[in-house]
Amino acid sequence: MKVLIADKFEKPGVEKMKTLGCQVTLDADLQGDSLRDAVRDTKCQILVVRSTKVTADILEAGKQAALELVIRAGAGVDTIDVPAATKHGIRVANCPGKNSVAVAELAVGLMLALDRRIVDNTVDLRRGVWNKKEYSKALGLKGRTLGVVGLGRIGYEIAVRAKAFDMKLLYSDVIDQKQYEKELGIRKVSMEQLLKESDVVTLHVPGGDKTKHLIGGAQLALMKPTAFLINCSRGGVVDEKALADAVKNGKLGGAGLDVYEVEPGANDKEFKDAVVQAGRIYGTHHIGASTEEAQLAVAEEAVRIVECTMKGQPVPNTVN
Repeated sequence: MKVLIADKFEKPGVEKMKTLGCQVTLDADLQGDSLRDAVRDTKCQILVVRSTKVTADILEAGKQAALELVIRAGAGVDTIDVPAATKHGIRVANCPGKNSVAVAELAVGLMLALDRRIVDNTVDLRRGVWNKKEYSKALGLKGRTLGVVGLGRIGYEIAVRAKAFDMKLLYSDVIDQKQYEKELGIRKVSMEQLLKESDVVTLHVPGGDKTKHLIGGAQLALMKPTAFLINCSRGGVVDEKALADAVKNGKLGGAGLDVYEVEPGANDKEFKDAVVQAGRIYGTHHIGASTEEAQLAVAEEAVRIVECTMKGQPVPNTVN
């Protein structure tokens, strides 16, 4: 079976696919037209991607060649045109839950960094500035309220860690998570109540039209002026202009972002999004899932999907 991996992928996963008898082509720089051409020229039956976009024209080229399955080496599939894949009879599968702990760790790290102003502390020290009085004003997380928007696998892992900080826990979700409520003592409330009561709001919802600007000016206005917003889900979930304005004008305590509405391409070296210039907004480089532990787990799951496909078994985690 021919497999095209058009993204970074752990070496043990590549080797395991070869052991299974796959003919593997690995090119992490493929995107857009070059990916379309590679899908056509390699006649791959399986395409594996992480953040690389798989558009309708790529899928059409794949259907005209030999493409049967696209595997997203991660959870979200908003970078893949799933309706187009379905139209062409191409299955799409993902690897849910394998990077949950990695994303949760980063989200908690951003909470702590905001509360203790770790980034600003470090920047001043590197400039030779000593300002203990200014940086001794943290509220602390103990006894504060964490609001989790989307209590799935990642939201759950964050709640577990926040409970260890003795934080009060709220969540908003379209699903009642009764098991988590019992286990963690987390309470389900409306989105409006969560925003009003939380000292930290962390977002863990899928991208797409249904969640576009889920957090905008009206929602930010409901939050406490001392509250923090954490977004490690998808950039489009937050209206960045409204967020920047809220932080600049002292209507929000700060924000921690790992994702952005418009992100650089794989080979771009600059990022000048105005939102990261808005004072107390700390940003990372969309690295939530990028730990060795998480990527090995994702690679193993992708290999499992390939193996099931080769054996003619039901394809795990299909989304269409």
